[in-house]
Amino acid sequence: MSEVLHLFQCLAHGEPMHEFEDVLAVENKGFNQCIHGRQGSSRQVLLMDQETLEAFGIPAGRARENITTFGIKLDGLPLGQRLRVGNALLEVTAPCTPCHQMDEIRPGLKKELSGRRGLLCRVIQTGDIHRGDRIELESADSVRSQTSDDAATGTF
Repeated sequence: MSEVLHLFQCLAHGEPMHEFEDVLAVENKGFNQCIHGRQGSSRQVLLMDQETLEAFGIPAGRARENITTFGIKLDGLPLGQRLRVGNALLEVTAPCTPCHQMDEIRPGLKKELSGRRGLLCRVIQTGDIHRGDRIELESADSVRSQTSDDAATGTF
């Protein structure tokens, strides 16, 4: 089973990530309190898996991910893949390219993490996410169908 192990937000520029038990993912913005989420950006939420963090000896949150996952092979997911994470719906927009901040963790880490830095997502539907929530793959068609059903019944 794929699940959320940790949730992080950065509350101010230059500060470390802060861990939360639950967060609100806001449609087309990112995590409610995180300064890295921007309206309209394709880089609203960063997912990184615990398996990769452990392989490189990086503590959860230190790589500045918003969601630390377990049990899901992130590097195998295609662009456009939708993920139901708690009550929120995310869409994979791009692999995350390691930046200079990785070398601040350990010299050479930027190069080592090439192709394994995690996935950037945008928030498609607002929802709460809690530590321990399941992560489920969804197709774009099933989401469109749910949205159409909601519109037909007047529930949102």
